[in-house]
Formats: sequence, C-alpha cells, structure tokens
Amino acid sequence: MRFSVNVPNFGDFADPRVVAAVAVAAEEAGWDGLFVWDHVVHDKRARRGQPFGDPWMLLTAAALATSRIRLGTLVTPVPRRRPQQLARQVATLDALSGGRVIFGAGLGGPFEDEYADFGEPTDPVVLAERLDEGLDLLDRFWSGEPVEHDGTHFRVRDVTLLPASTQRPRPPVWIGGFWPNRPPMRRAARWDGAVPLFADARHGQAPPLDQVHDLVAYVHRHRESDAPFDLVLGGVSPTDPARAHDLLGPLVDAGATWWDERRLMADEDLYRSAPILRRVEAGPPVF
Repeated sequence: MRFSVNVPNFGDFADPRVVAAVAVAAEEAGWDGLFVWDHVVHDKRARRGQPFGDPWMLLTAAALATSRIRLGTLVTPVPRRRPQQLARQVATLDALSGGRVIFGAGLGGPFEDEYADFGEPTDPVVLAERLDEGLDLLDRFWSGEPVEHDGTHFRVRDVTLLPASTQRPRPPVWIGGFWPNRPPMRRAARWDGAVPLFADARHGQAPPLDQVHDLVAYVHRHRESDAPFDLVLGGVSPTDPARAHDLLGPLVDAGATWWDERRLMADEDLYRSAPILRRVEAGPPVF
C-alpha cells in the first residue's frame, strides 16, 4: 500500500508556498503522494470569504519543491474544463515533475455552485457525456499524435499538442465517484484506478469493509484489461501501529493499493495548514 496526503485548494492551501511546504514535509516523512482538490467555489455558503488557489499552480509549486512524491488532483471536474487546455496543463506538470503526475477525474460538484452559477449545464447525463468525451480527448492529446474529433460536445480539427506527456502512454487516470452508484465505477474500470467515496462514509471516514468488497468485485467484473489497477481509499488514520493495522490491514486484503489521508469535511482543520503539517510530519501509517 502507498500513502498520500489530501488537501483542499482553499483556506491556507490557496497559497502555493503552503502547498509546497506540505509537499516537502510529506516527501521527507515518507509519504508517496500529495493530492489537492479542484474547486472554483466549492460550497459557496460554507466557503464564503475563503481564498481559493488554482490546483495546477499549487501542484507546480509542489513539483518544484520535491523530487519523488506523486502529484495530482482528486478530482478534476473534466466536464467544466476545455480538454485542450487541461491536456496542456497536465502535460506541462508531468514534464516539470519528471513524470510524477496522477490525473484524478470525475463530475465534481456541488453542481449548483460549481456549474449552474457559471452558466454551465447541470444535467448529470450531459455532464457524464462530457466527462467521457473529454477523457477520450485527453488520452489522445497526451499521445502527441494528430487528433481529429467530431463528438457530441467537442470538435477538434487536425490538432497535435506537443510535447506529449512524459509518462507513456499517458499519466495514470483515476476516476472518482460515489459508491454504490454503478456508472462511475464502470467508468473507472476502463481506466487505471478508482477513487470512490461512499454514501455511508463521509469524507474523512474510512469506508465500510463490506462495501469495499462489493466495489472491488464490481470493478473486476467490468475490467477488460489485466494492467495494474489502483484502488484509492481514504480517511483519518491512527498513528498507533496496532490500530492502524486493524483499520488498514483488511482494506489491503480487500484490494486497496493507496491510503489517502484526509480530514473530516466538517472539521475546521480541513483548510488549516498547521494541524495537517503536524500529521504529515508524523509520517504515514505504520502497520
């Protein structure tokens, strides 16, 4: 199992220097990755008055300050992005970091705050179509080959985006979504990993083991490739080795490959750097 640190892109973490400091601390303490959120306003009422940082600028600062840990978003709402611009941003970060990018993708939300308030569609069917079409275009753009595309939502006329991504054939793509919703996990099965949230576990809470088993079985039934596949679970882990073993051991046995250290959504420390830095400096769970 690998271990990552998860931070929002608002509050203290709107400052690229703070995110770079967390990345350095994570690398020195033995963590394997740093992932940031990709929100414009998140929940306007809850976040009113808080600053936000662009996730790709935050990750650029982290990349310049580190040399080993993997870096990415959890998750980028592809339906509200222009695929060509997003492909450039990810490929540039992949080159800058020496091939350390992991690309997390999903629908994002809340729909009213992050889509409707900017005049974007909110129909989940339309957003899912834009997500799938956008992911296909990203895959092709990162190849460095000419792209022709005439789709439902996007059109491309003989465009080649260079340089291609440093990682070949492309950066790993992880798909987020809520379980037990089936469509996001069918989508994940077509790519390189799943980052599920669970209806019965809030952000920052470890998922129910029986639901993890159900999800793994479902994804395996829909996988058409025998390539490695990541299952990313997360929550607040104990620093005591025995308690960490009790929590994480069964998840590893169920198929989890990453533990993503997160704060509870309702925790005011969610967007404050000092307590998160203390947890980062303590190192990943030992079990």
